[in-house]
Amino acid sequence: MKAIRFHEYGGADVLQVDEIPLPEPAAREVVIRVRAVAVNHLDLDLRSGMSRIDLTLPHTLGMEFAGDVTAVGSEVVDARPGDRVVALYQSGCGACRYCLSGDDSLCPASRLLGVQAPGGYAEYVAVDARRLRSLPDRLAYREAASFQVAMAAAWHALVGRADLRRGDTVFVSAAGSGVGSAAIQIARHLGARVIAAATGEEKLERARALGADVALDSGTANLATAVRAETGGEGVDIAIEHVGGAAFGDALECLRPNGRIVILGGHAGEVVPLDLVHLFRNQWQVIGSRRATDTELETVLDLVAQGHLTPTIDRVLPLVEAASAHRMLEERRQFGKIVLEP
Repeated sequence: MKAIRFHEYGGADVLQVDEIPLPEPAAREVVIRVRAVAVNHLDLDLRSGMSRIDLTLPHTLGMEFAGDVTAVGSEVVDARPGDRVVALYQSGCGACRYCLSGDDSLCPASRLLGVQAPGGYAEYVAVDARRLRSLPDRLAYREAASFQVAMAAAWHALVGRADLRRGDTVFVSAAGSGVGSAAIQIARHLGARVIAAATGEEKLERARALGADVALDSGTANLATAVRAETGGEGVDIAIEHVGGAAFGDALECLRPNGRIVILGGHAGEVVPLDLVHLFRNQWQVIGSRRATDTELETVLDLVAQGHLTPTIDRVLPLVEAASAHRMLEERRQFGKIVLEP
């Protein structure tokens, strides 16, 4: 079978098409024929060696994918060939304090598909059958492959971490990203007012089409002033920020007193200045947000399956064009997700 792998760290050109044997399922595993796999920014970090995660090379990326079961292990009873499925991409130990309390995304022994295990940049992949979730017929593979990393992460940030309430005003940075486009939908679905920021009129229009009440150019000379002008001078209740660098300071200044900013990423700069006096005088909360829990993943899957949320898919490319997909993401040419199909 074909798999897109890299044998050394580097730019997008290190991704290559390899012919490797079909996986055989272990006793508690199934083999999935991959129909769609999403590209995520972590894929780029893993490929380049910037993720701070050690990999065994050669490595197959692809954290979130959907497809059909083709083979089952001897101890699998709840899946059979032909089932349309998605695999939850993270797997905790089930025994630590975090797993037992429902915060399984913090499990120190968690394993992620496409990170500690081979992912979906391949025609077939073997996964633990306990991670499978069935797909209703009306849910396309592309959408099923695109809800976990960005949309569920945005749900975790807004609901699980920031405790978003109906009537809140939310500022969303980088609205053209997977997380940003998902955050707009989630905030609107939960009854919030949304102020989104993006670069370029095309992305601003698409943000409005997703439900943003206000869309502002990220390059605005004083973004915080513009946001405050849209909130009667007060500021927003919640800012969701996943860019880092100068964008962190801009988003922080958008908050009202008692506001909270949730941090999901920092590709534009992982170390940022922070005025502690300004922080405590405004009683701002700076909240870290990692990944969605299993419960949140299933909640978002249900909302997507019911049509309440829809992953924003910018384009679909053949699997063999994975390197091109990585370049598009690096150059921020997409709005939402890029999906690969074998």
